[in-house]
Amino acid sequence: MTEEDKRTKAWIGDAVLALFAREWILKQKDISNKERAEVFIQITSNQFLASLGEPTSMEAEIGVVYETDGLHAAFDFIEQKILPLFLKRRAKSKQPGSYRHKS
Repeated sequence: MTEEDKRTKAWIGDAVLALFAREWILKQKDISNKERAEVFIQITSNQFLASLGEPTSMEAEIGVVYETDGLHAAFDFIEQKILPLFLKRRAKSKQPGSYRHKS
């Protein structure tokens, strides 16, 4: 895949990840309306994606799955590859005494 193709796939993957994140956030009863924007930024940020690999590559991977197999498959990919680490980090940041915990 050329660098241009990778960036094109990443552009699509970024949009798919954003849609997934918004739908997922709305289903979570423990995320208040005030917290939604922050959680969205956390799950879609390049800083978080970098913990899984190079951010553009991660987004491109989502884009390829979307273009090859559709939105449902792309959401499944995100749920299997990205969401588990996000949930682990989120749970850790909510532990008492965590400097990241915001009340």
